[in-house]
Amino acid sequence: MKKLPIGIQDYKEIIEGNYIYVDKTKYIFDLIDNGKYYFLSRPRRFGKSLTISTLYYIFKGEKELFKDTYIYDKWDFKEYPIIRISLLDAINDSEKELKEGLLKIIKEEGRKYNIEIESEHYKYAFDELIIKLSKKGKVVILVDEYEKPILDNINNKENAEKYREILRNFYVTIKSRDEYIKFVFITGITKFTKTGVFSALNNLNDISLDNDYSQMLGYTQEELEYYFDEYIIETAEKLEITKNELLQEMKKYYNGFSFDGEHFVYNPFSILKFFQKKKFQNYWFESGSPSFIYEYVKGREVEYEDLVKYTVNSLDFTTREIEDANANIFFAQAGYLTFKGKEKYGLEEEYILDYPNLEVKNSFSKLILEANYNLENDKIKELNKTIWKLLSKNKIEEIIEEIKRIISAIPYNLHQNRESYYHSLIYTILASAGLNVTAEELTNLGRIDLVLEHNDKIYLFEIKLDKSAKEALNQIKEKKYYEKYKNYEVYIIGINISSEKSNIDDYIIEKI
Repeated sequence: MKKLPIGIQDYKEIIEGNYIYVDKTKYIFDLIDNGKYYFLSRPRRFGKSLTISTLYYIFKGEKELFKDTYIYDKWDFKEYPIIRISLLDAINDSEKELKEGLLKIIKEEGRKYNIEIESEHYKYAFDELIIKLSKKGKVVILVDEYEKPILDNINNKENAEKYREILRNFYVTIKSRDEYIKFVFITGITKFTKTGVFSALNNLNDISLDNDYSQMLGYTQEELEYYFDEYIIETAEKLEITKNELLQEMKKYYNGFSFDGEHFVYNPFSILKFFQKKKFQNYWFESGSPSFIYEYVKGREVEYEDLVKYTVNSLDFTTREIEDANANIFFAQAGYLTFKGKEKYGLEEEYILDYPNLEVKNSFSKLILEANYNLENDKIKELNKTIWKLLSKNKIEEIIEEIKRIISAIPYNLHQNRESYYHSLIYTILASAGLNVTAEELTNLGRIDLVLEHNDKIYLFEIKLDKSAKEALNQIKEKKYYEKYKNYEVYIIGINISSEKSNIDDYIIEKI
C-alpha cells in the first residue's frame, strides 16, 4: 500500500518515496502545450506548491519521474533554466526586510546556476538574473504564494499597499523580458486586481475560475475512489460501516469545494489526514491561521447572512484589492466559502456562495460565535455537546431552550433588531455543533429559514420577529415546505423573537 503524502510538497520525493500521487499532469500538459503566462489562485493546502514542484521537474527534464503519468509520452522533457520563487521565504516585517528578502531569493536562484548577481536592488537583480540565465536557454519562472506579504497585512491597509507597490515593481520585470521567457506560472490564494500587483503584467492568463481547470487542484470523487481504494476499505472496517456509507459521510463532511460552480473537489489535506487518523475531524480548517481569521471576522462583524445573501460574479474578485473586498469575496478566495451553483441573468452568470462542507461550516460557525458574539470557547464546546445529545434523543423543546440560554449570554449591545440577524445567529449556533443545517433552503413555493437534517429526521424552522410562533408555523403549512421531505420523519418549528427581550419568546413544534 502506497504511503500518504501528508505535508510533502516535493514531487520527486512523492514519486521516489512510494507515496500516492494523484495524477494531474493532463492539466499541466494542456497549460504548457497551449500557452505561456498563467495565474491560478486556490485556498491554502490545496496543492499549489506541489503543482509548482511538478512543473519544476517537468522543465528540468526529469522524464523518468513521470513514467506512469499522462504527460510521460507527450512532452519532450528538454531541460530549461528555472527561476523558482516562493514568497513564503521572504520576511516582511518591514519594507526594507521585504526588499532584502526578494534580493536574497534572486541571488540564491542565480547561485544554483553559478551566476553572480551584481545588482543590490531587488527589481534590477531579477532583471539581471533573467537575462544572464537566458544564455542557457529560454527561462521558466515559477512563483508560489505571490501575495503572502499582502495577506499577512490584510488587517493593516497601509502596510498592505506599501508591500503591494514593492511586489508590483518586482513582477513587472517578467513582462519587460518576454523574449527571454519560455513559461510563467504564478500561484496564490487571492486573485489579482487590474490595478494591483500585476497591473503591468496584463498578459497573464488567469485560469482560477475556468471550467477546464476547476479540478486541477483538489481530489475529484473519481480520484478519491481510484487512488485511495485500499485506505477507504481499511477505514470503513475500522469505523465498522460499509464502504458506501463511508463514502457518503466523507462526501458530506469533506467534499464541496468548487471553483466554477459546476465541478466539486475535496481538499487534499483533509482527506490525507482523515485516512491517517481514521476519524471525522476538522483537519483543514484547524491547520490554518485561526487567529488571523478571527481578527478579520471580529473587525468586520461578519454574519452568515452577509456571506451568502448575494450572488457574486467573476468581476467581483478583481475590482477591489483584497483588504478592501467584501467579506464574502475574501472568504470565497480563502476557501471558507465556495461556489455552490450558478444563476443566469441574460448573458451574465453569477455564483451562489455557501460553506463547502460540514468541516468548514462547523469550524467557521464556532469562530463566528466567538469573534462576533463574545461567547467563550469553553461555553461553545459545552453548547455543542449538549445540542448533540438532545438531538439524538429528539428533544426539540430542550434544544430551543438551550438556544435561548446562549442568546441571553450574548452582550445586549451586540444584538440587532433585524429578523435576518436572528436567522444568522440561530443557524450559526446549530452549525457550530457540527449539525447538517442549511439556511434559506429553496422549495417550489419559497425559501425555508432553516432546515436541520439528522439521521432520518428533518426539522424545518421558520423564524419571525415581533409576530407570533403560530404565524411562523402557518407559513410552513401554507407553503407546504415539508413536501420535498416526504421520505423523512418531519418536524415543523415556528419561532418568534421578541425585539424587546432580544430573545425567543414563543415557539410551537409539530410533527407532520
